[in-house]
Amino acid sequence: MTTPRLPDRLAGGLYGLLIGDAVGVPYEFHHPRDLPAVIDLVPPAGFGRAHTGTPPGTWSDDGAHALCLLHSLLEHGRLDVDALGRELLRWYGEGHMAVDGRVFDIGNQTSSALARLERGVPALEAGPASEQANGNGSLMRVLPLALWHQGADEELVADAMLQSRVTHGHMRSQVCCALYCLWARRILDGHGDAPAGERAWDDAVATMRGLVRAGSDEEEALEGHIRPEIVRGGGSGYVVDTLCSARMVMREAGYRDVVVAAIRLGHDTDTTACVAGGVAGVREGVDAIPLEWRRGLRGKPIVEPLVAGLLAWRREG
Repeated sequence: MTTPRLPDRLAGGLYGLLIGDAVGVPYEFHHPRDLPAVIDLVPPAGFGRAHTGTPPGTWSDDGAHALCLLHSLLEHGRLDVDALGRELLRWYGEGHMAVDGRVFDIGNQTSSALARLERGVPALEAGPASEQANGNGSLMRVLPLALWHQGADEELVADAMLQSRVTHGHMRSQVCCALYCLWARRILDGHGDAPAGERAWDDAVATMRGLVRAGSDEEEALEGHIRPEIVRGGGSGYVVDTLCSARMVMREAGYRDVVVAAIRLGHDTDTTACVAGGVAGVREGVDAIPLEWRRGLRGKPIVEPLVAGLLAWRREG
């Protein structure tokens, strides 16, 4: 197999997360045993799909928030958390970066954070920070940061944690975002050895351990809760479980198989498939994504300029 070029990996990451999200949308909230025998972009006739008013091929809040983050990064040339907050408010109020301008499937913690932003709370204080506020809403959007970022690992980790705080302020959510970005960066750099990219994961974990201070809240989140040696995930909306689920399904050899395995976990299918599909797309490049899924993705006028902007940013950097 030919190793994909960097532009193909970058485009693969963006389209991979959007398509994973879109394929997962109709299957959300279902128990694994209730899923159909065939998982595809268009569910089989008779399946009790979620979000029945949403046409197949539509990304959810996951994809929209990822594009909000990328748009902000490209516009400002840096992570500006206040600008990210404004982008998310535009999504909520105007359908910014949403297919058909339609907002659906917003999480409780994100909804609470956006309400606080509307009241003028600073972006870095907006995200709920209680232990119960550890949904996967900041993890689902963070991949574009890893694709865009050209600074040192320490800077990438700091930015990943800062962007989490806009909607999810607990340290566990912050560290999950940081570790995921390091993992994606290692895969982007060509360390995603098939099938699972475990060398990339192990290197990301080692880097993260070298960056956290002994006895810190970051270390407690990493070693006490994320526990990076544990692979098993269950497809839930808990941020740690989503990260573990993505790592687990990356054992599959191809993009389609990764996304299908993510959805087969049930429950929060769109986000699990988004998070896993993004790193699978980085690993394999855009051409490895099934052609019928690429053709079936809606909202291309939204995403195509952002892909072009990302590729230009990386060329110029």
